[in-house]
Amino acid sequence: MRRLLLLRHSKTERDSPSGYDRDRRLDARGRTDAPEIGHYLSDHKLVPDLVLVSPAARTRETWELLAPTLTPEPDAEFVPDLYGADARDLLQIVRAASGRADDKGLKSIMVVAHNPGLHELSIELIGKAKAEDREALEENLPTSGLTVFKFAVDDWNDVSVRHGTLDRFVSPRRLRLQRESD
Repeated sequence: MRRLLLLRHSKTERDSPSGYDRDRRLDARGRTDAPEIGHYLSDHKLVPDLVLVSPAARTRETWELLAPTLTPEPDAEFVPDLYGADARDLLQIVRAASGRADDKGLKSIMVVAHNPGLHELSIELIGKAKAEDREALEENLPTSGLTVFKFAVDDWNDVSVRHGTLDRFVSPRRLRLQRESD
């Protein structure tokens, strides 16, 4: 069994001082939402074995705020190819985990990256899902949106489209609505 977590970076400022998209930083809401998702991961025993992070400022900052909430804190790697990656590129990056020396111990990987690639990949991976999660995800993968997939495979190379079980779709907004309804 393999678990893949796809996390879109937290809410960002519209523009960066440099004018480059890659340099956009988190805004106040993003700095609150990132640790909230981290606490959710810890509370639900979803701490990944490895985290792959885009080198953009907003993804790095999301990871830096989220990481201290995880116990134990997983290893993280900054992967240049995650910036601007489409769904196919993202899937190839995940599959490349099978070539790692420690791949047998990697039961779960989290990717912290960007839309539209993460949203498209999340939709493409769904083989099974709760109807409400599927419908909400088809609409949007918001900032700080997290999709958690399970794959009945033993090798990351075997992760493929339409074969994942969408275990959950979480966002700070969805968590707030759930708390309000409880």
